[in-house]
Amino acid sequence: MNVSDQNISLADYYFGFLKNLNSESKLDLISKLSQSLKQHDKPDEISLQSLFGAYKSEETAEEIISAIRESRVSNRNREQL
Repeated sequence: MNVSDQNISLADYYFGFLKNLNSESKLDLISKLSQSLKQHDKPDEISLQSLFGAYKSEETAEEIISAIRESRVSNRNREQL
């Protein structure tokens, strides 16, 4: 089943629910659907470039790296063979 077949069956599925509505409700629904198509805007895309410099710190990269390495804890228990 491809995407267009799924869309058609989905539309048929919803139409099964909506066909019993009165004329006023159907017109209201048509109006709301039309408005939603007119207001359809793409969400703002966040580029990878915009993330550069997002982390600000007074520490240098070397200080941060050494702090991470110092905070590591090893608690492995080795069994004697």
